[in-house]
Amino acid sequence: MSRSLVTLVGVSKAYGRTVAVNNVSLDVGEGEFVTLLGPSGSGKTTTLMLIAGFERPTIGEILVRGESVVARPPEKRDIGMVFQSYALFPHMTVFENVAFPLRTRRLAGPEVARRVDEALDAVRMPGLDGRYPRQLSGGQQQRVALARALVYRPSLLLMDEPLGALDKKLREEMQSELKTLQRELGITTLYVTHDQQEALALSDRIAIMNGGDLVQVGSPLALYEHPATEFVAGFLGDVNLVDGVAAEVASGLVRVQISDGPEVLTLGGLPQAAGKRVRLTIRPERLEIETTGLAGPNAWRGRVREVAFHGELVRYGVEVQSSIVLRVTRPFRGQDTLFAVGQEIWLTSRPDDWRLFA
Repeated sequence: MSRSLVTLVGVSKAYGRTVAVNNVSLDVGEGEFVTLLGPSGSGKTTTLMLIAGFERPTIGEILVRGESVVARPPEKRDIGMVFQSYALFPHMTVFENVAFPLRTRRLAGPEVARRVDEALDAVRMPGLDGRYPRQLSGGQQQRVALARALVYRPSLLLMDEPLGALDKKLREEMQSELKTLQRELGITTLYVTHDQQEALALSDRIAIMNGGDLVQVGSPLALYEHPATEFVAGFLGDVNLVDGVAAEVASGLVRVQISDGPEVLTLGGLPQAAGKRVRLTIRPERLEIETTGLAGPNAWRGRVREVAFHGELVRYGVEVQSSIVLRVTRPFRGQDTLFAVGQEIWLTSRPDDWRLFA
């Protein structure tokens, strides 16, 4: 990771007896795009407000380039912020909205005009400086809010659900533009969302929060492939959960008995697992559908119970031997490749496709 710009050390925030953020430590490197991801009430927005200076930690330290900013007011922290609501002034033009942070800092008129033009060019909004927010689309308003946050060239950009108010298609377009812009400008960004797909698409690293705790931090690929907990596995993307008993542990592999039905052979991770109840997870896209029977612990006979067409993907619900319904995702490659409800099939998987939890 690059040199640290922002460091949180044992940061907690309590409101009376309610702990919103619990002992969070995190480093954000210069130029990094880090996303705080978690369900509602997980503490991600409170963490952002603590860094911005709108809240003060109960305990812990917040450092920017190695210097404490806990006692500094928000305007002295060199931080730009974009909210979900955009918070644009409706009675001001685009130019006046973007210029507002510069005028509060008493910059000269020519310098204000130059910087506003640069900021609007950066977010691809040239020529719209005379319009009012009501005359702009949601995507254009989001760009204006971003330009206002960038215009005074902060070291750190904080974004709290900035795309949440947009429709799905526009949100996906803005995700691509936002990531491209962040890379072009090289600005360090800390982003808050509860949208897993958004976090996967945008982030250099993701910090997953739950109940005020920082659960796991890593690259999108690392978290998706190697979740540290069952919560991370289930929250970051779709996952099948299966309970069983570890029947045998040998040579780095665990053989798990699922009820009185099929077996799963999976990679180890619980050295003392033999005889204990365990939970297995597998991603829907890691299960393969075969039309002919196969022998072995990772081959399950099943019957298609549900078919859901999603355009480029088809999602199946497959009931296997022990009345467990597993979700399976396959790319759509034509109508003749679809499986029908009631059709008997076999599900297969590799040992390293499964994750094992106590």
